[in-house]
Amino acid sequence: MSDIIEARQNNTEERLAEPKIGVNVVINQSSLGQYVHISDDAILEESEIGDYSYTAGHNQIFYASIGKFVSIASYVRINPGNHPTYNRIAQHHFTYRASAYGLGEDDNAFFDWRRAHHVTVGHDVWVGHNAVIMPGVTVGNGAVIGTSAVVTKDVEPYSIVAGVAAKKIGMRFDDALIEKIERSQWWDWDHDTLKARMADFCDLDLFVEKYL
Repeated sequence: MSDIIEARQNNTEERLAEPKIGVNVVINQSSLGQYVHISDDAILEESEIGDYSYTAGHNQIFYASIGKFVSIASYVRINPGNHPTYNRIAQHHFTYRASAYGLGEDDNAFFDWRRAHHVTVGHDVWVGHNAVIMPGVTVGNGAVIGTSAVVTKDVEPYSIVAGVAAKKIGMRFDDALIEKIERSQWWDWDHDTLKARMADFCDLDLFVEKYL
């Protein structure tokens, strides 16, 4: 009987660890970690989503590496497309999506530029509602991206940025604590360790005392 109970528990944990995918989600050449949740109406293109990260819905993520424990609010866009403002007569995408209009072959080189300007988002980052992270940007661990921010430059770890274009408005912690958190790399703890230490995550001082 104990073997049966254990097997059921293992099966339940395995199901929980599987990525959860909402409705109307398009995933192309992308990988999802364990306990990932991709909510409704999302597009993922050539991207990686790390363990425990989630999107809240209506998201577009292209050519990006997303770390673990990343919280992505609804309507966030990561590495959005640009239109040819200066080097072509027409800005409309018929010039690079020609096949959709029966006008010839698509301009793959146009898409290669965005693919080459990969976006990297670190661990435990919070990206607020309707924010946009532009091509080529790196967001450091623990950072906060404010609601409706447009991020055009790299974001310092544990910093808080907001605005259009986004600027740093504060830091979550002081330098000494940031250094300790980075050394701990808690985001790489295995699932059983996280489970055993869950209560400590809710008490900053206790967490620092025990693990940092």
